[in-house]
Amino acid sequence: MKSMKDRGSKPDSPGKSSSRNIKLKLTMQYATHAADVPVRSEFRKWIKVALVQDAEIVMRIVDEVEGRSLNRDFRGKDYATNVLTFGYSNTRPLSGDIVLCTPVIENEARQQHKNLDAHYAHLTVHGILHLQGYDHESDAGAAIMERLEAEIMESLGYHNPYDEIVD
Repeated sequence: MKSMKDRGSKPDSPGKSSSRNIKLKLTMQYATHAADVPVRSEFRKWIKVALVQDAEIVMRIVDEVEGRSLNRDFRGKDYATNVLTFGYSNTRPLSGDIVLCTPVIENEARQQHKNLDAHYAHLTVHGILHLQGYDHESDAGAAIMERLEAEIMESLGYHNPYDEIVD
């Protein structure tokens, strides 16, 4: 998929959704027993702010066993990771699945002294940017993604997720 940053001029950029009427079809799948998972309306709000086009997204919230299995089967990495994005290229509307792994997200939030909802919001935004073609495989790509994530998170009322947390 050609990345959004390489498509030339674009009328909008992530985080600027207030002037756009983005259509989102969101299916939520809760495959975890975790108690502190945000509700659908929160995920919807976070996703819409990060989108630049209409989309159909399945958001699946999983436990560590499923997260590890998916990461191993699709990325060849035998551990659970915080977010996985599966995009279906060249579709209109934009279409894909995003998987969030609750135990990994909860552990990261605790270890990094971050608000749990803010961390869920950040990883949701991160996944949506991946779905739209952004990546962090190069230093330049990582810088673009981090800047967009910081802008989107701040537009949602959260702190920049890349600011160092000091106890």
